[in-house]
Amino acid sequence: MEKTSLQINKDPIRRQRQHELLIALINQQDDLELMDSETPRFDSKGSNATDPAQWLDRNRRVLAKYQSLVNSSITLDAMLDSEVLQSE
Repeated sequence: MEKTSLQINKDPIRRQRQHELLIALINQQDDLELMDSETPRFDSKGSNATDPAQWLDRNRRVLAKYQSLVNSSITLDAMLDSEVLQSE
């Protein structure tokens, strides 16, 4: 299916709007964590050896939080878009 010139011109605008919505949602978060990039140590000799399962679970939860924020920004953008179409 070929995109019309109107759709091609709207894509950068939509992407920018989704980005701004995502930033606004992130700014509303009180305790948004970052993923832990340090891989866990598998030897028990380390003083702060991390359990690999706990490390994976934590990073999975953090990633799921970010994914839900992205999905929310896409949903909000779609709702804004449908409001504009309905008002025309």
